[in-house]
This record gives sequence, C-alpha cells and structure tokens, in this order.
Amino acid sequence: MRDPDHARLLLGMAIKDLRALEGMPDRETFADEIFGFHAQQAVEKAIKGWLSLIGKRYPRTHDLEELLALLEEDGEVVPHSFKRLVELSDFAVQLRYESYEYDEAELDRGAITRDVRDGVQHVERLVATG
Repeated sequence: MRDPDHARLLLGMAIKDLRALEGMPDRETFADEIFGFHAQQAVEKAIKGWLSLIGKRYPRTHDLEELLALLEEDGEVVPHSFKRLVELSDFAVQLRYESYEYDEAELDRGAITRDVRDGVQHVERLVATG
C-alpha cells in the first residue's frame, strides 16, 4: 500500500544526512568512515522513502543494491547517481566498526555528495508529485 506520509518522513531524514555530508568536506575533521556512513544513510533512507511512496515493502537491509533492485523490479527508472553509490553499503555496518582502508584512492567526497544530492532531489520530486 502506498504510504506518502512515511515516504516524506524518510525523505526528511535523508535530507538531514545529506546536510551532514555537505558539512564534511574536510578529511582532517571527519574521517571517511563517518562521511561514508552519512552518505550511505542518506541514500538508503531516500530509496526506502521511494519504495514507500510506490507501496513496495522493503526488507530490513542496508544493502543499497538490493533496495535499488526492488525499485527496478517495479519498473521504476533509477538515476545513475544512485547506481554509482551502491558501494557505500559497506559503510552502513562493517565500516562503522572497522577502519576504512583505501584500495586505490580516497573517497571523492565532492562526487559522492553530488550523486547523493542528485538522488535525494529525484526522490523529493517524486514525493512532491505524489
């Protein structure tokens, strides 16, 4: 069953995490694990809000790829900005308690913030139009 009220609630929480991200450009002050956690949370909450909006039940998971697959199964067109962020799933659980080790490069905070913002704004438009 469609639940626009729950969608708005989750979207509001996603926006708070996005605002936190926008205040974390300094790697010296905010570790990548903290930045990555808020990025992942913003995306997860926005996606779950979208799922609530279309009436799709979602499991208790932090796996962004799994949540995006639910949208696509329902015929929803998922923005590339969200698809590029599936790797953030590790920040939801594992990297909250472990150190983030760079494989090749540090997190591109600017690009991640832009993609999160684009995705959240996409869900905002969907919620606004009902």
